[in-house]
Amino acid sequence: MSAASILRTVCTTGQLAIGLLAAIVLLAAIAAPNRAFAHAALVTADPADGVVVGQSPARFSLTFSEPVSPLTLTLVQPDGTSVSLISFRLSDQTVEIDNPQTLGSGTHVLSWRVISADGHPVGGSVLFSIGAPSAAPAVSEAVDRGLRSAIWIGKVFLYVGLFLGVGGAFAIAWLAKSGRSGRRFVIAAILCGLVAAPLSLGFQGLDALGAPLARLAQPGVWQAGLATSLSWTVLIALVALGLGLLSLVGSRGGAKLFALAGLAGVGAALAASGHASAAEPQWLTRPMVFLHGAGIAFWAGALAPLGLAIRRKPAEAAAFLRRFSQAILPVVAVLATTGIVLAIIQVQAPAALLGTAYGRLLLVKLALLFFLFTLAATNRWKLTGPAEAGETEVQRRLVRSIGIEMLIVLAIFGVAAGWRFTSPPRALAIAATQPASIHIHTPKAMADLSIAPGHAGPVAASMVIMTGDFGPLDAAQVTLVLSKPDSGIEPIKRAATKPGDGTWRVDSLVIPVPGRWTARLDILVSDFEMVKIEAPIDIRAE
Repeated sequence: MSAASILRTVCTTGQLAIGLLAAIVLLAAIAAPNRAFAHAALVTADPADGVVVGQSPARFSLTFSEPVSPLTLTLVQPDGTSVSLISFRLSDQTVEIDNPQTLGSGTHVLSWRVISADGHPVGGSVLFSIGAPSAAPAVSEAVDRGLRSAIWIGKVFLYVGLFLGVGGAFAIAWLAKSGRSGRRFVIAAILCGLVAAPLSLGFQGLDALGAPLARLAQPGVWQAGLATSLSWTVLIALVALGLGLLSLVGSRGGAKLFALAGLAGVGAALAASGHASAAEPQWLTRPMVFLHGAGIAFWAGALAPLGLAIRRKPAEAAAFLRRFSQAILPVVAVLATTGIVLAIIQVQAPAALLGTAYGRLLLVKLALLFFLFTLAATNRWKLTGPAEAGETEVQRRLVRSIGIEMLIVLAIFGVAAGWRFTSPPRALAIAATQPASIHIHTPKAMADLSIAPGHAGPVAASMVIMTGDFGPLDAAQVTLVLSKPDSGIEPIKRAATKPGDGTWRVDSLVIPVPGRWTARLDILVSDFEMVKIEAPIDIRAE
């Protein structure tokens, strides 16, 4: 029986209703994030966003919450002309960029696009002014929904190839008495993966460069995709898909070996890139992702061949069903354990489940998993025994139930693919602990001001004071003044102390509300000279 026949058999009215409900939930979850969420967050910039400096900076710097690799760095000048910045250096989590020319007065935009450690591209812009602000030049940050849809579809089809294709080949080689049941379905799934894997790399290159789908055939797009960690996932996935195909044409002994290697390849492909594999500690997260991926392939891959075997040859399917039922319990235990560990590492706090797009997608996945586990438990404890005994009606019910399981599994694939466009809460938490920093530069004096932890609440401020030409400035007294008149808050004035390490500090400071504040430093140079320098500083919500 063909795959189309089994799908017609399982899609009763009730099953279609469940499938439609899962699709609606899935589409709502995918549509929820309306912008491209970052995977590595910008922590500080020099010049800082919104600052006014007295002269053209000789260099720029961008510091992120994790190491990054720059893709494109562009400076947009007040008249709208753009300059590509090609000279830069990487120092841990900081990108130091050389400014190739002396900039005129007005507002400039430093636009950047980098690859984060999880292999996903991140983009953004920083505005700064020289002398005095002017109308900011336009910089487009529109989301290419066509490309996002292509990325999502490519990821779903890659999951189909890896989990249903390679996992199905493993089930046929190791669990089925005959290798014919579900063979066509598995081959079709593997072919989906073989097409989706290279296309996903091309889509990654387009996203990395911020290019439209029309440029997919350009060599530079594929070079950009190959420069990301997704290239390893695609390479390993292609090997795993090839091994899955070989297991379907080889001898019984060889088929088992190829199928086992293919299943291991599924886990290795998922562990090579992505949110979870990039999380620390990687000695734990990468093995967890490996086991989770292999477990999903074992379970999901067995569903179609098992359902087709029961439908076509019930007598021969009894051994298949018995082996699967015996093996699935430890597999589910591994899936649950690894899933819980990875969720704890990624989410960190229960509030993030509702407060972040990543957490909301996780809740949708957990709801689908609840239905899947409930259905699987019913199949395991109520239907498997009578089906093995040859009860025809129970076998039909089991086939229909397996069909519903497959619909839920496909919905889970769609939700998991949606994580491509979100930031895990652990990455957001890292960014939240970073200080808010600005560089204030005037002809008379300059300062580096850092407020930690950078969000509203109790904080500490640290300042390095210099002359306008980067020389030492031995100030007699420094006072920090924070003001936010739009919130009706009177200026907060605190005298700084000098602990002896070359900095000035203000401890036991409380910033009551988040938002854009004005930070002013009153620097007493001598009994007769006071220099005041100021700049805006953004304070995050706690």
